[in-house]
Amino acid sequence: MKVALVGNQNSGKTTLFNSLTGSNQKIGNWPGVTIERKEGMLLKAEDITIVDLPGIYSLSPYTSEEEISRNYLLEEKPDVVVNIVDATSLERSLYLTTQLMELDCKVIMALNMADLLAKKGLSISEEKLANELGIKVVTISGLKNIGIDRLTEEIKNVDLSKKLANKVIFPKEIEKEIDALKKLLNKNNQRFLAVKNLEDDIFLRDENIIDTVSKSREKIEKHFKTDIEQVVANERYNFIVSVRDKVLTKTEIKETTTDKLDKVFLNKWVAIPIFAVIMFAVYFLSVGVVGMATVDLIDGWVSSIGDWARSGLTNLGASPWAVSLVVDGVIAGIGAVLNFVPQLIILFLCISVLETSGYMSRISFMFDKIFRRFGLSGKSLIPFIVGSGCSVPAIMTCRTIEDEQEKNMTILLTPFVPCSAKLPIIALFSGAFFPNNSGLISASLYFLAIIIIVVSAVLMRKFVYKQKTTTFISELPEYKFPNPKYVLRDVFDKSWSFIKRAGTVILCCSLIVWFLGSFSWTFEYGVAIENSILAGIGNAFSWIFYPVLGELNWAASVSAIQGLVAKEQVVSSMAVIAGLAEGAEHMIFTTSIFSGFTGLSAYAYMVFNLFSAPCFGAIGAMKKEFGSTKKTFIAVLFQTGIALILSSLIFGIGSLIGLIF
Repeated sequence: MKVALVGNQNSGKTTLFNSLTGSNQKIGNWPGVTIERKEGMLLKAEDITIVDLPGIYSLSPYTSEEEISRNYLLEEKPDVVVNIVDATSLERSLYLTTQLMELDCKVIMALNMADLLAKKGLSISEEKLANELGIKVVTISGLKNIGIDRLTEEIKNVDLSKKLANKVIFPKEIEKEIDALKKLLNKNNQRFLAVKNLEDDIFLRDENIIDTVSKSREKIEKHFKTDIEQVVANERYNFIVSVRDKVLTKTEIKETTTDKLDKVFLNKWVAIPIFAVIMFAVYFLSVGVVGMATVDLIDGWVSSIGDWARSGLTNLGASPWAVSLVVDGVIAGIGAVLNFVPQLIILFLCISVLETSGYMSRISFMFDKIFRRFGLSGKSLIPFIVGSGCSVPAIMTCRTIEDEQEKNMTILLTPFVPCSAKLPIIALFSGAFFPNNSGLISASLYFLAIIIIVVSAVLMRKFVYKQKTTTFISELPEYKFPNPKYVLRDVFDKSWSFIKRAGTVILCCSLIVWFLGSFSWTFEYGVAIENSILAGIGNAFSWIFYPVLGELNWAASVSAIQGLVAKEQVVSSMAVIAGLAEGAEHMIFTTSIFSGFTGLSAYAYMVFNLFSAPCFGAIGAMKKEFGSTKKTFIAVLFQTGIALILSSLIFGIGSLIGLIF
């Protein structure tokens, strides 16, 4: 039996999915897109598959998430749909419910967060709600694990032999036309398809009945004196309001904890300073405190492994090039990136806590007014927040922005946000050159990114995109104590993804760097690295980075270029080059090849890598979302140009005022 979990964003769907499936989960991507697909087996029922569909607000394909969910429901035909409804936002949630009730599958409503509703002095009658909708309703609390066993039993015991009777929610004038169209549709989900044909949904339009649909639509629009889509939406909401009034009871009006917290976190005077303090704390913990405590420790372990491997392979009679390949290529390259896993874990943990607590939604709301002055809206902040993890899904998230110009601007600017792949670069340089202020330096780069995003948005609105910004409507969920299981699972998934990346992409790149750094153009092994193929390539590009570094440093130049493959590869490449130059036991900046770095050039180099064109994966995502190779090429040139100009200005102005620290 197949069960689909369907619900709005922030309705507690993922928490419920984890409770129903435990560890019996498979995580991947939906075909053709990077949106995550989660599937698992119901606990103690291996014959029941649970599929967690993307969070949506309706079954109209305005976003890729809605398209995925609707296609799954229509094409895969799940036996049961569990509709997760946020009890604190009943009206908004029930719009999707009325559409699900038009499908042929069984629908069970999981009424979530009813405990939070009680704190507002409100209550919902489960029995009345079930009677009004004609479906099973189970009150749960995903966060407190209440009602999960009862919901599980309802899923196990659902009677698939009985077809769900479609609830009549429209006036008789519309229902008459729906019934007439149903008779002409010889397929599943007749009522749903009949309504969608009336709404002239181009993706579900049946050409065989197009004339009949036109006549029906004309009758309805003439009677209600407005277009059919507006009629259907209005009648759905009329039904929803009538249900709400019958099932929702007010006990007493209370000021909730959320109300009290919002008086502080959304206060017009202190909201921005609080956000700045929070982000500084995030980087102070992840880069400063943890960085100082763990990097040297893990680096010591990696060095020990390298020494053990060198000794062991030599004793086994391995050739010098084989020993160097393993020690200077594989261990040094991967080890240099894995040094920063503890810092990434702390970063992922902090971001996950902020997201699940409800604070990130406030950030979008708070920045909307500010961003609108510069040509963006709060919608753009969501990709920026996702981008702190990885630019690829962040760029994909931009498709939820309806305004085409705002979407294009956000796609172009999202890679400016420091993602997890850039953290090793920031941590390496800030830890080496600013050991006492590494957290402050890291946070300064984050806020520099915000400044550059705003300035770039202003310039693009003035000279390129001149259309007015769209309105941003945001739902502010209740503040919640983060679910430890969900947070830990989220942190584990992201950390493991980073580690797998180090074991694949970074490994391959490290081997290529080792090969190019170990052989001359005549393929002679063991030459001085200054005479290697890699040095030749680096010297050809080193002039580009002279304004950033204040010297012609081929090694730093070629490492920065490799950031196109993966930003972590900048650190890995430097580690491999340092190992080949003076031995893997040397720290990167103790080698002569990288000794020219100063605090100023280190900061400028970090800035270049922060703002330059993202990795190939992100560039591919940009091309897909832009739908144009030309726009993508222009975006890459713009990003790299900004990076070169900004980093050169930092180094140049810093040198002029004597800021060589």
